[in-house]
Amino acid sequence: MPIKNYTTKVPAVQTVGEIQGILAAHGARRVMMDYGENGSVTAVTFGLECNGFLQGFRLEANPQGVMRVMQKERMKCDLEQAERIAWRNVKDWIAAQVALVETEQATMDELFLPKLVGKNEKTLYQTFQSGHLMLGEGGVAE
Repeated sequence: MPIKNYTTKVPAVQTVGEIQGILAAHGARRVMMDYGENGSVTAVTFGLECNGFLQGFRLEANPQGVMRVMQKERMKCDLEQAERIAWRNVKDWIAAQVALVETEQATMDELFLPKLVGKNEKTLYQTFQSGHLMLGEGGVAE
């Protein structure tokens, strides 16, 4: 089965603009883009007020991952198309997350917690993956 949004023609920069709008409409106080050497957006960082403090959260697209999957599926894909697909899928994921906020099933900071950026500029998830964040004994609950 082809990956979601594999035929998108929506430019990545337009999708990132839509992401900005979604985040702003749901409480983001700041939104900032990081750009790569080729001028394409590599990450969207946004600030949410959490417990009286403005906290940063970073969302990244992975066009290289999209290209690998497209190659496995034997589908033609260049870097520009991979960026369009990657950002479109990030936007769809964000839209699904904020649907939970809109129906009061969760809060923005709760949903985006793995994307919280620490003082080391790594997300909470990246810190956890590196083994520098331990959450108790671990193991299996009985």
